[in-house]
Amino acid sequence: MPRNRSRQPENELHGALLIDKPAGPTSHDIVDIIRGQYGLQKVGHCGTLDPAATGLLILLLGRATKLSMKLTADHKIYEGSIEFGKCTDSYDAQGDITATAAVPSLDCEALNAAAQSFQGDIQQKPPMVSAVKKDGVPLYKLARKGKTIEREAKPVHIFSFEFNQYTAPAGTFRVHCSKGTYVRSLAHELGEQLGCGAHLRTLHRTASGKFDVADAIRLEDLVKLPEAELPGRVLSLVELAHLLQPE
Repeated sequence: MPRNRSRQPENELHGALLIDKPAGPTSHDIVDIIRGQYGLQKVGHCGTLDPAATGLLILLLGRATKLSMKLTADHKIYEGSIEFGKCTDSYDAQGDITATAAVPSLDCEALNAAAQSFQGDIQQKPPMVSAVKKDGVPLYKLARKGKTIEREAKPVHIFSFEFNQYTAPAGTFRVHCSKGTYVRSLAHELGEQLGCGAHLRTLHRTASGKFDVADAIRLEDLVKLPEAELPGRVLSLVELAHLLQPE
């Protein structure tokens, strides 16, 4: 995507800003950082990333915030690693360990054979440690109180789920999935299928629809960017309209 764009009218930035999110801040934290740094009134994001996750986060500025639903609906591509032999309450490395088990002899061929069963249309339950709400209360708040409730399974689609390396007890993978997919849940369910348990160790989003992390700016570089150069990083409404057209 082109880097240099003409400056839009002052204080009227409308479009998308692609961020390469670091581990640590929440997606909302990054919205607040950009809003405060550049004095922007309307900033939103589409496609939340967990605090520990990295990679592509799409920020929407001004009138582009109205496109949030359309952009969030796009499919996603992630790369990451899964550790076998340990289950956690959050299904990722940030949670507390709930169970351990011996890891069977595994390699990429065995992992890909198991991962094959998740491809296509599947029903998936969100983790208890998630932002999904029950009667208006986020599940993670109930989990902190030691409560576990039945979660409604929702349909998602896995286009591909493949491992490219395995060094015991962890394997690296790439997954192409529909919106709303919990990769943490995929890791947990794969561990259950293999009989040893598993959790998501790392996660990096590389693409969302037609947007790629290769075109994003690192947050640490963005906060150093002079205000006059910000418009050159923003995809205009015209560019977004073109990208949203069906192929």
